[in-house]
Amino acid sequence: MNTYGWAAKDSSGILSPFHFERRANGDSDITIKILFCGICHSDLHFAKNEAGMTSYPFVPGHEIVGEVTKVGHNVTKFKIGDKAGVGCMVGSCGSCENCTQDLEVYCPEMIWTLKTFGGYSENIVIDEHFAVLIPNSLPLHGAAPLLCAGITVYSPMMYYGLCKPGQHLGVVGLGGLGHVAVKFAKALGMKVTVISTSPSKKNEAVERLGVDSFLVSHDQEQLQAAMGTMDGIIDTVSGPHSVLPLINLLKTNGKFVAVGVPTKAPEIPYIPLIMGRKLIGGSAAGGMKETQEMVDFAAKHNIIADIEVIPMDYVNTAMERLAKGDVKYRFVIDVANTLNSSF
Repeated sequence: MNTYGWAAKDSSGILSPFHFERRANGDSDITIKILFCGICHSDLHFAKNEAGMTSYPFVPGHEIVGEVTKVGHNVTKFKIGDKAGVGCMVGSCGSCENCTQDLEVYCPEMIWTLKTFGGYSENIVIDEHFAVLIPNSLPLHGAAPLLCAGITVYSPMMYYGLCKPGQHLGVVGLGGLGHVAVKFAKALGMKVTVISTSPSKKNEAVERLGVDSFLVSHDQEQLQAAMGTMDGIIDTVSGPHSVLPLINLLKTNGKFVAVGVPTKAPEIPYIPLIMGRKLIGGSAAGGMKETQEMVDFAAKHNIIADIEVIPMDYVNTAMERLAKGDVKYRFVIDVANTLNSSF
């Protein structure tokens, strides 16, 4: 199926119009007309081949929402006209221990959406197993980032038990992931503290997102006063930073969970872990079952990402702004209305 989109052709990361072929819709596949696609920081990293894993031409996009336009004979989850979402992965082996436990994201043969032609395009063909049904009550443009940012923070909150009313959760970084983590935590009845390098984000965090407290990560007096007060911390920051001051914020038995990927691995402070019986863990995105649960939870609690909707031809400027952190908090491309095929 002839398809068009925007692709990076080399490590400059500059995107431009691109025609390519999608596979035909198979018996277990659905075809989705893409309406909106979020821009994740991973799109920028891969467009510039910063991880050394990119194959060009590269069509980014793994926060995809759209309308089902075709279903295969064996499809049971979707019908034509349904709204569907595609996130970080498009395939797995289906038979390993992880796959049979609904943990496809940890399958050794899992296929990242980033390794295929992604959502900066007019449509996508995918096995129905790797798509989620988007409830009608959820605005599509605000739902798109949940397919990556949402599940990336929701999954560790569920797995590590950082989801109980009255618990105190620290969220490191108030960006695309962090602001969604705050929204989930507040919907779960938790006390939430944002930890940020930017004092300028305090008013927005407290007044608009409703966090209970705000710590500036380089203010030693603030950190000292908050020591030993948190049940868990979700660290969403991908820039280099020290873990030790964060570990000290945890109560005994506290859990520190990394979901951001720093370019330089931080040193692990063993003594505070041992003396406080604290844990350091990590988490990728969730499996497909949990991703559907996350979307349904978001719909029930009216949770969407805070977004800036942009046209397709603004994408290179958006990438430049994203690299500077100049977005609150996620760019979303209006694919359906702005992807022009006349090239």
